[in-house]
Amino acid sequence: MSENIELSSLAQRKAQAKLRINEIFFSIQGESTKVGLPTIFIRLTGCPLRCSYCDTAYAFHDGKKMTVDEIIRDISQYCSKHVTVTGGEPLAQKACYGFLTRLCDEGFHVSLETSGAIDIAHVDERVMKIMDIKTPGSAEASKNKFDNLTYISNKDQIKFVIRDRNDYEWTVRKMSEFNLTDKSEVLLSPEHESLSSVELAEWILEDKLNVRLQIQLHKYLWGNAPGK
Repeated sequence: MSENIELSSLAQRKAQAKLRINEIFFSIQGESTKVGLPTIFIRLTGCPLRCSYCDTAYAFHDGKKMTVDEIIRDISQYCSKHVTVTGGEPLAQKACYGFLTRLCDEGFHVSLETSGAIDIAHVDERVMKIMDIKTPGSAEASKNKFDNLTYISNKDQIKFVIRDRNDYEWTVRKMSEFNLTDKSEVLLSPEHESLSSVELAEWILEDKLNVRLQIQLHKYLWGNAPGK
């Protein structure tokens, strides 16, 4: 009996845990292997990184606190079961780990966009992790936590944002050093303002890389508009 009470109390505390939410919106997934799917996006506030090409700096500070139950009620209005938790860096908020588990328990297909600069060991195994390894062009490559690769499986994805040839060559070396294509699918994305997708595609074909070229579909549809 006491064990059941303790479990119930724990569940209540998790439901009442609060996260600072920058925005919740319904859009078309523009990245990852789920590209093109109508998806609910939950953007958490805060990020310990300051990437040179960041397009969501508005998420560094703004937002409102919501309980997990409030968030679940909010997203239940949409017709999709696909949910992406993003940021900022969502794992910068400790309550995010329990929140991801709750989303899975509620029957959502959950993906997490993370920089990999914070420990992912305790992310629910049902969550599809999209880990963005920071290239030198981001100015945050020193923050990469390569130990996180231990917790990447073949259902997850590893992403590199490429600004220039130096970023590309650095990425190729890291792919070889850590045998990344044996761990999961690898995504190479041109930084929207710095490198053309055509140029990156040509490099990939020239080197016969076993990767997926990723173009940010949402930016071609709506530019950098927040909530899209």
